[in-house]
Amino acid sequence: MRENEGLTKLGNKDTEYNFDYAPEVLETFENKHKENDYFVKFNCPEFTSLCPITGQPDFASITISYVPSEKMVESKSLKLYLFSFRNRGDFHEDCVNIIMKDLIKLMDPKYIEVWGKFLPRGGISIDPYCNYGKPGTKWEAVASDRLTHHDMYPERVDNR
Repeated sequence: MRENEGLTKLGNKDTEYNFDYAPEVLETFENKHKENDYFVKFNCPEFTSLCPITGQPDFASITISYVPSEKMVESKSLKLYLFSFRNRGDFHEDCVNIIMKDLIKLMDPKYIEVWGKFLPRGGISIDPYCNYGKPGTKWEAVASDRLTHHDMYPERVDNR
């Protein structure tokens, strides 16, 4: 069996970009190291979505970290998925929670967290964070601990 069998985005030079929310573009592949607990981290510094009230664009850096179980998300499909938010009208908090829930449904990870660092509009920036640990596992406690201790030493935001 070929390693990338079933992946339609990886290596495809005729990439289609969805301008509407498209969770169906997400693809997975088998985790070859299921016996190990390890983090996979994605950084998307050019995330865009629309304000659901004004229709104005919002810009953010989205960080996704997860501990895989059986499946892993293929990175090109993740890029296309994140791009599909471009014309979607959601509040910042909704964006990170939707991303997390879609990835949970796709991969059933042991643990996942999504953090959005949105550029200011109207003089204020919003940095929503959400996480999930698989119920009944040690990752459920990790999620609770990380959430309660999240951002205890916030960064300065005068650089945005």
